[in-house]
Amino acid sequence: MTNRRKHSRIPATINILIKHSSIGEKHIKTKDISDGGLFLLIEPEAMPPIGEVIIGQVMDIPDAPIVDMEIVRVELDGIGLRYIDSKEFT
Repeated sequence: MTNRRKHSRIPATINILIKHSSIGEKHIKTKDISDGGLFLLIEPEAMPPIGEVIIGQVMDIPDAPIVDMEIVRVELDGIGLRYIDSKEFT
């Protein structure tokens, strides 16, 4: 299988706060991160489906941007997200 990724992934465990109307707010850890997105370690059944947009913010960095992320991949151990843009939590 050919790797079609534009960005290299870096293994990283980072605490992320995510938010979506169907799940509320959750604190999740990442498996890896790249310039184009990240992978969250979470049971996929506990998340909205592919194509949904969630809001996320890194919790370990003061004043970290709040970013919209689209769910683009579902695996047994979590979900892949693609960054869309940043905004304020409401």
